[in-house]
Amino acid sequence: MTYTLDLNPDELLTTTRTVRKRLDLERPVPMELIRECIEIALQAPSGSNRQTWHWLVITDAEKRAAIGEYYRRSVEEYLAGPGAAGKLHADDPERGPVQRRVGDSVAYLGEQMGKVPVLVIPCLKVHSLPAGNQAGLWGSILPSAWSYMLAARARALGTAWTTLHLSYEREVSELLGLPEDIRQTVLIPTAYTIGTEFKPAARQPLDEVLHLDSW
Repeated sequence: MTYTLDLNPDELLTTTRTVRKRLDLERPVPMELIRECIEIALQAPSGSNRQTWHWLVITDAEKRAAIGEYYRRSVEEYLAGPGAAGKLHADDPERGPVQRRVGDSVAYLGEQMGKVPVLVIPCLKVHSLPAGNQAGLWGSILPSAWSYMLAARARALGTAWTTLHLSYEREVSELLGLPEDIRQTVLIPTAYTIGTEFKPAARQPLDEVLHLDSW
């Protein structure tokens, strides 16, 4: 029987964090655990129950390294821009230090992505991207990706939600042999965590973002 952490639903939801520096890059992850997490993820909703999702699991060392190099380049470009996490809220005494820590961890993962034992890329079969509202389209895969991350957390695995690799979407698609109608969504590095205790993150107060009936 698979070992799972003793977390109630609220604890699971509030402690599934983006893990970067605490990913264990040395410990192998059994494929059976990844399969379990994806099986759970497939229970998520999809538009009209189409289930046009596909899941790429990359364990090959050379391919992980190649994706890691594309990711490193993208992170380097991202960190140089004005919207990088570490540069946000720089004058805020509370949020500024948090953002700088996030920026540091982004830089760390940028250098280590290719060493993470398992890389998971949920994909969606899309013949063409509509010009208008795409919420329904991406809403058919993103809940499933989040379910995967929750399932991973329950099994003492850490994950991170990142889309920076999409700056090199074409190159990664060619590397992995993706058909033209398969679109990548998110890159989810997956590894055991160094320690299993995670706390809820600091967030804006509810009353600052809650609107009842109108803005």
